[in-house]
Amino acid sequence: MRFLSRRLVMPNDLNYAYSLFGGRALQWIDEEAAIYAICQLESNCLVTKHIGEISFEAPAMQGDVVEFGLETKEVGRTSITVSCLVRNKVTKKTICFADDIVFVKVDPKSRKAVAHGKTKEMLVKQTIDEVKSLNLS
Repeated sequence: MRFLSRRLVMPNDLNYAYSLFGGRALQWIDEEAAIYAICQLESNCLVTKHIGEISFEAPAMQGDVVEFGLETKEVGRTSITVSCLVRNKVTKKTICFADDIVFVKVDPKSRKAVAHGKTKEMLVKQTIDEVKSLNLS
């Protein structure tokens, strides 16, 4: 799982118990997973089709930095399925896990599903090449 972005929990992100509101966490997950899928498929014409099981494990409090880990689970002809782990950046404690988030590539005019032309193997190679290009060694 690659941890690709972070957010700071602000006062307007809190629920009545002064912890991160679940709805805000879900909004962030959908956005972060969409950005990940867009980068993987190199297309911004994707729609969220399905979000499977969501498990809230621990609260995030105001001032916490949360990070989003994403990974590709499956690649279909028109779809990509990803998982997203939200955790506290400092403690590494899991805040929330969303599994089986499915995005489908659609034609911008007809809004019908269209093939994206990628395989899981292609995406693995693409990621390896991307990491190498960053020259992090």
